[in-house]
Amino acid sequence: MEQVTGDDGESGGDRHASIFVLGRQLFVAMLMLDTWQYFMHRYMHQNKFLYKHIHAQHHRLIVPYAFGALYNHPLEGLILDTIGGALAFLVSGMSPHTSIFFFSFATIKTVDDHCGLWLPGNLFHIFFKNNSAYHDIHHQLYGTKYNYSQPFFVTWDRILGTYMPYELERRPEGGFEAKPVKECKEH
Repeated sequence: MEQVTGDDGESGGDRHASIFVLGRQLFVAMLMLDTWQYFMHRYMHQNKFLYKHIHAQHHRLIVPYAFGALYNHPLEGLILDTIGGALAFLVSGMSPHTSIFFFSFATIKTVDDHCGLWLPGNLFHIFFKNNSAYHDIHHQLYGTKYNYSQPFFVTWDRILGTYMPYELERRPEGGFEAKPVKECKEH
């Protein structure tokens, strides 16, 4: 019952986990969620049935926008978010209190990744390579076989050869546009 009531399990009876324990739990949860979502997301692109009947709904958004972050088929939400979140929660050993912070942070990060804006001073862009520009490339027609990683790191894309680097170009009418590095367009 302690897991349900909020004991972090490693605090030796103390109800407050140390910063080290919390940091480790959050990092493990981030790695677990990234791993689950990378492989499930990639599989949904590679399996024609799953793509056509489930994941294609999310890719109707050629130009992502914030509310579109969670615009997906209910089964996709169950597979990627609910199961992935449950695994991250269980593997990391975080308390329900810590999980509230983690899942709120992950949701805000996902919405930011789909906002289609490169905002100066955005902490998500400073601390994470997986950001709105990175994910914009994935939503472009030439990028749907690349940049599957979400929501935090780009590690699996780099390891498994699905990483498509990009550059930001200033648009004459204002703002920036994410464009793949030219050598990657040929893949």
